[in-house]
Amino acid sequence: MIQHLKIALYFTVARYFSFFARIRLRSWKPRVVIITGSNGKTTALHLTAWQLGSAAKYSYRANSAFGIPFDILGLKRSNYSLFEWPTLFLMAPFYAFKGPHPEKLYVVEVDGDRPGDGDFFGPLLKPEVCVWLSSARTHSMLFEKSVGAGGFANVDEAIAYGFARFLAHTSKLAIINADNTRILENATRTGVLLYEIKEQELLTAYGVHASGSDFTISNISYRLPYVLPKEIFYGIASAVKIAEYFGIKPTNNPSGLSMPPGRSSVFRGLKNTTLLDSSYNADAESVAAIVRMAEMLPGEKWMVLGDLIEQGELEQEEHERLARILATSDFKRIVLVGPRTQTHVKPILQAKGMDVASFIGPKEALDYLMAELGGGETIVFKGARFLEGIIEHLLLDKADAAHLCRREAVWVARRKNFGL
Repeated sequence: MIQHLKIALYFTVARYFSFFARIRLRSWKPRVVIITGSNGKTTALHLTAWQLGSAAKYSYRANSAFGIPFDILGLKRSNYSLFEWPTLFLMAPFYAFKGPHPEKLYVVEVDGDRPGDGDFFGPLLKPEVCVWLSSARTHSMLFEKSVGAGGFANVDEAIAYGFARFLAHTSKLAIINADNTRILENATRTGVLLYEIKEQELLTAYGVHASGSDFTISNISYRLPYVLPKEIFYGIASAVKIAEYFGIKPTNNPSGLSMPPGRSSVFRGLKNTTLLDSSYNADAESVAAIVRMAEMLPGEKWMVLGDLIEQGELEQEEHERLARILATSDFKRIVLVGPRTQTHVKPILQAKGMDVASFIGPKEALDYLMAELGGGETIVFKGARFLEGIIEHLLLDKADAAHLCRREAVWVARRKNFGL
């Protein structure tokens, strides 16, 4: 009951801002591309920006029912506190009539983490193109009421249907990961023109090394200066297709590519360590992708894994799934952070004879790493529990902290509460 009230209030307030955003959209009239899915959305947005360049406006750091209307209107949140909301409410009507943005294309990263998101965003954005590359158990607890009496056999079906609603509002083209059976099943029911990305048909080579990643897609080589999992191929292929669709010549020159914080960023750490920061959230599938990538890197590797959050009734199942993934990995040592990993992951790893340490809070994990690291290790970070705060204290060059995720004051304060 409380969760339903929260969702109702969330969309009620969001509709206020979307009403004024719609006014500005009517004068702007952009051709809209939306990028959605359970994970990899922000990376796909940056890959698309690499291909389209200045031809489009991008919804950087805005993907929610509030963030996207703010981005359309040009409203900026300064400190993420409750005190700024009255100003945002008052300014929205004035920003609605500021006139159109100069770009003719609008590329929008869109969350689908609540039932009803597709039918909220679809009529607002009226997408011409939709990119849907993943459907996994993120924010699963929000879809539990949709199971059983709600009409779906399980959470996986409910999540996939939610994303499919974005396709139902798409007018021209859907670009999908056709290797995901739930995506393919739902997409083929919509009637929109599909461009299906299949690994076996398009990806002919992939390699990763300490200084970057190599992809060969449709006989074109992409050498990117980021340590990326193989699954990023879907984002590259979709970005290239979007460029072709809008008559822009695709590029494989990485000079214009930038990646968002917390997604496979690499930093030099204390004691000659290498810090591989993929700490921005996680689900079991994205963890598996990072593990497969890390296994291709040379040298001794440790993993720091935080809790999976918002899993609801699937919490134990998903964490035990994580444990099975890690139990077959080649990590020399695994450091767990959070009560969920301690309860559900640690016992399985210990039973498998893995070298594992477990802590409730990030400060304790940081202290352990400072004491135990011998030097020269590659440390992979993935998951929740403020792992970016651990990374910040392990950086060799403290100026690199500016390139970590969650730099806003509200997150600094929360990390301090955890001793970081």
